[in-house]
Amino acid sequence: MRCLIVDDSANFRDAARTMLERAGIQVVGIASNTADALAQYRDLHPDVTLVDVDLGVESGFDLVAELNECETPAPSTILISTHSEHDFADMIAASPALGFVPKFALSAAAIRDLVAHRD
Repeated sequence: MRCLIVDDSANFRDAARTMLERAGIQVVGIASNTADALAQYRDLHPDVTLVDVDLGVESGFDLVAELNECETPAPSTILISTHSEHDFADMIAASPALGFVPKFALSAAAIRDLVAHRD
């Protein structure tokens, strides 16, 4: 599985990349903002894209919506955050993302489970 990580925290991107690669998920790209994420998505065509809900001044929810318009069928996107899922429940439900994983619970298994439930 090929993954793109979109998060404004360099420390989180590095930690997530290391953890996911050790678990057999190939991290093909990292981005910190919407423009970079869209460009990398178009160039790399990852199997799944992890998108932080809060990208500084930008919204991860907006990015997921833009990615969803990039191609058909819709790409596999998963929202991530340090915040509780409850904080964003309505927005997550309205989003085209496959689901939400809190950053503290991020794992290759959690990603694979959400992607498998899409199919």
